[in-house]
Amino acid sequence: MKNLKLKSARAAMDLSQQELADRIGVSRQTISAIEKGDYNPTINLCIAICKCLDKSLDELFWE
Repeated sequence: MKNLKLKSARAAMDLSQQELADRIGVSRQTISAIEKGDYNPTINLCIAICKCLDKSLDELFWE
């Protein structure tokens, strides 16, 4: 399932997929795959994304 909440939060901070990826130490393709729903990130990666975007796990990864 697509993660539109992640994409929206990233866009709200005016970050490209590459900029977010650089900040958390993954590839742009990883961010793209998470947003498309093609990749299920580890809890540690979820936490890193949340910290970078100043969001909670609930806000970005749970319905």
